[in-house]
Amino acid sequence: MEFAYSAKAQDYITRLQAFMAQEVYPAEKAYYGGFSHSPDHTKWQQPEIMESLKAKAKAAGLWNLFSPHAEHGLNNADYAPLAEITGRSFIAPEVFNCNAPDTGNMEVLIKYGSPEQQKQWLEPLLAGEVRSAFCMTEPDVASSDATNMQATAIVEGDEVVLNGRKWWSSGIGHPHCKVVIFMGLTDPTAEKHRQHSMVLVPMDAVGVKIERMLPVFGVYDEPFGHGEVTFTNVRLPVSSIIAGAGRGFEIAQGRLGPGRIHHCMRAIGASERALELLCQRAMTRVAFGKPLAKLGGNADIVANCRMAIEQARLLTLKAAWMMDTVGVKGAMSEISQIKVIAPNVAQQVIDAAIQIHGAAGLSDDFPLTALFAYARVLRLADGPDEVHRGLIAKLEYKKQLAKLTT
Repeated sequence: MEFAYSAKAQDYITRLQAFMAQEVYPAEKAYYGGFSHSPDHTKWQQPEIMESLKAKAKAAGLWNLFSPHAEHGLNNADYAPLAEITGRSFIAPEVFNCNAPDTGNMEVLIKYGSPEQQKQWLEPLLAGEVRSAFCMTEPDVASSDATNMQATAIVEGDEVVLNGRKWWSSGIGHPHCKVVIFMGLTDPTAEKHRQHSMVLVPMDAVGVKIERMLPVFGVYDEPFGHGEVTFTNVRLPVSSIIAGAGRGFEIAQGRLGPGRIHHCMRAIGASERALELLCQRAMTRVAFGKPLAKLGGNADIVANCRMAIEQARLLTLKAAWMMDTVGVKGAMSEISQIKVIAPNVAQQVIDAAIQIHGAAGLSDDFPLTALFAYARVLRLADGPDEVHRGLIAKLEYKKQLAKLTT
């Protein structure tokens, strides 16, 4: 594994950092200033400044950086440091059309979509003209085990009929969200991982209803949002099924590998911003006659944060490198390891930053509470810590057993 970034990655790092400093950070205040703060998603609007930023990013050649299929041709190891940079700002991923869940949905359509599906949905997604959501998690079952899924996608002749209730469908409140990928049970008699299908569902299809938006720590995450959605006898052409019936789990596994790299590197970026704020506060704030930096165990806290971030970054970069060299299956343990480590490190660092800021750290004057909520949520999103630890242990036992039998 090379520890230095490639020349291509270095070029994009320099350009992206400059764009963030010149365009993104200065726009954050204006972006958040126009929200309705309403639980009614129909009142949400995309801030005008976002479309301006997207146009500038596209003109600068900083567009669809996540995709190895784009003109940039960045692999996972090249894209990882760019995801870290964008993770320093909540608005940055959308600026560069690298926002979840759109990135995962686009990768699904690139890899598994039919030409018709790609024309109808992939092209406008790649152009940043629409947004999308992913509907898998359900309120009435433990969705950490996706085989529990109760929602159905039943093939009837030349149609597929969808029924079920989904929630935590991230991005579904966005005014530009026009399509969702719905995962449902098609054939309960098939082999366990061949029972489910993924279906492209236009948001305006008859029978699709957003029942409510779900707050995260009391905040609705406008204009993105996380919704509870019902699908009642939604009838679509069978051509809406991605890659054919019964391939839902196959697609899901292909979707999650790169997405976890993106999530983890963004979490590391959030950690870096929090540590930056922590140090600035510690060096400029005085209590009991000394800067906070020289009080108590604060030096140890800063050192521990720095060491934790560096370890998380190196492991995430190793996982990205392994995905590029041996594929997702060969990197399964490392992908699960970073999915546990990166959000926990972010939570630890952001919590320390909040503590150093005192009461100010709990306010909206700093981005720390939003960053903390993001890190805590990420310990559940794309599989809870416990599921990933279980897989890591399973793979480790298998590896150790192989040593004993050789």
